[in-house]
Amino acid sequence: MESFVIEGGKALKGSITPQGAKNEALQILCAVLLTADQITIDNIPDIVDVNKLITLLKNLGVKITQLGPGSYQFQSDTLDLDYLDSDQFKIDGKGLRGSIMLVGPLLARFGKGSIPRPGGDKIGRRRLDTHFEGLIQLGAKFNYNKEDYFYSVEAEQLIGADLLLDEASVTGTANIVMAAVLAEGHTSIYNAACEPYLQQLCSMLNRMGAKIKGIGSNLLHIEGVKSLSGTEHTVLPDMIEIGSWVGLAAMTKSEITIKNVRWEFLGQMPNVFRKLGIQIEKKGDDIFIPAHKDGYEIQSFIDGSILTISDAPWPGFTPDLLSIILVVATQAKGSVLIHQKMFESRLFFVDKLIDMGAKIILCDPHRATVIGHDFKSQLKAATLTSPDIRAGVSLLIAALSAKGTSIIHNIEQIDRGYENIVPRLQKIGAEIKRVKN
Repeated sequence: MESFVIEGGKALKGSITPQGAKNEALQILCAVLLTADQITIDNIPDIVDVNKLITLLKNLGVKITQLGPGSYQFQSDTLDLDYLDSDQFKIDGKGLRGSIMLVGPLLARFGKGSIPRPGGDKIGRRRLDTHFEGLIQLGAKFNYNKEDYFYSVEAEQLIGADLLLDEASVTGTANIVMAAVLAEGHTSIYNAACEPYLQQLCSMLNRMGAKIKGIGSNLLHIEGVKSLSGTEHTVLPDMIEIGSWVGLAAMTKSEITIKNVRWEFLGQMPNVFRKLGIQIEKKGDDIFIPAHKDGYEIQSFIDGSILTISDAPWPGFTPDLLSIILVVATQAKGSVLIHQKMFESRLFFVDKLIDMGAKIILCDPHRATVIGHDFKSQLKAATLTSPDIRAGVSLLIAALSAKGTSIIHNIEQIDRGYENIVPRLQKIGAEIKRVKN
């Protein structure tokens, strides 16, 4: 077990380049199972969750060659499908929520797919119904072993169908799309997720020979093909990490440039931070955050009522950044209501911020009101424990803004989603070190 020791209260300065997008990488890695040809993927983040999935693919028999930092070649020509029935697979799959997206490609290409109930963040219920209901409508037979918490699907040949998803699940849409591209006939998916990560997956599949139309919308049309070929793909920069560094710059009154962000895929994120009063400047494909020496002021709605920031499916604001927004608001001038609609446990880390001196009212599991300090009262250093990836980084940002020495335990959660975070923060002046307990 390791912890972070942080000397906070210091302004940072410099530039930082975001890692590859975790949520995209997990989808793209599962898609390598759809063809026996070679696939090359660049800008894969070196983080725990992604590395777990790469190991799982290797155990399944995928030939994997690392070409350089973040660059890998995959070939799924001879797989050990018996691994899917092994005790080791139940252990490997259980530790990673993204492993659920193995089911669609395996079902489409080999006629069967299985997965133990996956783990991941403890942020509330994250049901899998959308995944399996979609696969069943494509002709799969579903089985769930309640004793082993083990899901499996089988089909000799998937048949295209008109699907209306019960929710715009990103991973659910990805799973169904990867199954439908090899199904016989036409598939339509309405209420499909349309996040940039899913757009990237669909574009990659089309380069492999799939026939997907409607990319970027919530209505996808797919004509099934017999087989797919190899391709090359580059993962987008991680929008969640970009938002994290915006929040860090504001909270520490730092001048930071975030490099190569792919502005066209940032959606609502820059505007939401601007509503908190944070200056975000577009310089080419970079984001420049000036030092907010005079602080930042939260806007009100045009009728004068308190600003509410809530999450929604794309192109709405991503739920993964609400924890960052909440922390940033603790030092703003004004008040804001944070409404986390999707996960009922994601706001439960606010007690740690309250212990650091933040003014937060947890209204219920989904809503919190933040009354900003306007930097008139600095957060206090504390000993903290990271509950999940995003809350963990939010607490890290709080600790970097707080004067004194803070310690964050359970940093394995942060490592699941953020690559080489200590040296990258040290490079812009943060006093942070990793220590063994």
